[in-house]
Amino acid sequence: MSMPIVDEAANVLADPTAYTDEKRLHDALARARATAPVSLVEAPSYKPFWAITKHADVMAVERANRAFTNWPRPVLMTAQSDEMQAAVGIRTLIHMDDPQHRIVRAIAADWFSPKAMRAMGVRIDELAKRYVDKMRDAGGECDFVQEVAVNFPLYVIMSLLGVPESDFPLMLKLTQELVGSDDDELKRSTPSDETMNSLLEMFAYFKTLTDARREHPTDDLASTIANAKVDGEPLSDIDTMSYYAIIATAGHDTTSSSISGGLRALAEYPEQLDLLRGNLDLIPQATEEIIRWVTPVKAFMRTAAEDSVVNGVSIPAGDSLLLSYVSANRDEDAFVDPFRFDIEREPNKHVAFGFGVHFCLGAGLARMEIGKFLAELLPRLTSIELAGEPELTATTFVGGLKHLPIRYSLT
Repeated sequence: MSMPIVDEAANVLADPTAYTDEKRLHDALARARATAPVSLVEAPSYKPFWAITKHADVMAVERANRAFTNWPRPVLMTAQSDEMQAAVGIRTLIHMDDPQHRIVRAIAADWFSPKAMRAMGVRIDELAKRYVDKMRDAGGECDFVQEVAVNFPLYVIMSLLGVPESDFPLMLKLTQELVGSDDDELKRSTPSDETMNSLLEMFAYFKTLTDARREHPTDDLASTIANAKVDGEPLSDIDTMSYYAIIATAGHDTTSSSISGGLRALAEYPEQLDLLRGNLDLIPQATEEIIRWVTPVKAFMRTAAEDSVVNGVSIPAGDSLLLSYVSANRDEDAFVDPFRFDIEREPNKHVAFGFGVHFCLGAGLARMEIGKFLAELLPRLTSIELAGEPELTATTFVGGLKHLPIRYSLT
């Protein structure tokens, strides 16, 4: 068993600005994989954690969900934010472990089943056409993220929840503030000790929605959550609000990042774009490669429930581990030529949706949205190029492009 290794390269994982500089990020993570794949990170403002950077190690930890738990620290945040969330009592699906996780996850599972996805297909086709038409009407140039990519998946997930369209702008603002709390452009213009305000405002909104759905249930996901019972008892207010919050944010920002990052990749790799336009049957494979390439969920955290060993390094019980999906999805031992965008990549065992019991509940919906958007866009797209410098979100959790200026021709 090797001695614990500390390599400063892994410190990028605790630096939100590192995710805005892909070369800096990937150079550091490649070094960490090569020299210290399990490295202790002690960064200012954060509680210490072990950075897990190899694909095989991430998978091993995900499989061992009893030895490595989601509670109490599922996401990398500053120590101050950890304490603030604990004080509020937030308990989303990503905070829970089995058996509670399995029971609560089942509440919404039918809404994301293959049968439900087939039923939603026609509506998603309509929305894809609406937003490609919007690109056409923009006159051949737009900021694809702000004008298209953030709105298409927002419309899908909010319609599923039953949020009225008049409230979509508010939901967009709140979800962007939640996942963009480390980004100077996206975060609230308030002191750092008020960063919980976006979440509390979202909770207040969904409390009103819950009351309405309990009094008058309708055929939407909000009604299912509002009227759910566990062991014969309704969910607590905090668990109900937490459920809405994770569905709203995870169902929106991750897909938005994938669609915009995928279009950027196709613009920057024209041979891959030509290949895909010439054979739309490759869309399912292209979708998986886009998700690997973008990896919108950058990392999740786990806590060692017992003394453990990961890749020869001893992890004491109670210590935190960061599973770097970004690093795992560029691991040279898991992917052939991992820094090549390859829409024909097979196999493509990326970990962008996680693995095991916490595999992303909405993975099927995300794949459908990306695939249907490509199926609508590509036959109508005759040219595309970048019209300015893409800009990425500063984050340590969820993120991708926040601006993608493009110039294009559409029929």
